[in-house]
Amino acid sequence: MKCPFCNNTDTKVVDTRPLEGSLTIRRRRRCEKCGKRFTTYEKLETIPLMVEKKDSTRQPYDRSKLESGIIRSCHKRKISADVINKLVDSIENAIFNMGETEIKSTVIGELVMSKLKEIDEVAYVRFASVYREFKDVETFIEEIRKLRDKNQAVEGL
Repeated sequence: MKCPFCNNTDTKVVDTRPLEGSLTIRRRRRCEKCGKRFTTYEKLETIPLMVEKKDSTRQPYDRSKLESGIIRSCHKRKISADVINKLVDSIENAIFNMGETEIKSTVIGELVMSKLKEIDEVAYVRFASVYREFKDVETFIEEIRKLRDKNQAVEGL
């Protein structure tokens, strides 16, 4: 690993920690030449995963597509980038823990919706409207009614 300060290739790992709920490892390093410290993040390689789309086509799993869909759903909501990253990590871990080499996009979509519903109901409805292809206002109203009824049931406990 090259030192980002002096480009020396002789660096020493000082500390290694896995990021909680993630396939990423954080390493603190120290350059043996200039003595400065820096952090690197390593993503563990996983088995190649194919996603079967609704139209039965298949494409390689792409974390950035998952992330961008969630970010669009959370647009102008008070949800930090850290929360979004943890959400994506959580969904990704669930996907890879299934141990499959192929997964349906519907499974990923349902995972996203269940996690978004816990974090922000508006982001959940936004994602659901695209994912479930809401055709009209009545479909939106029905989904919101379900959320409201669920919330009232929880508050009544």
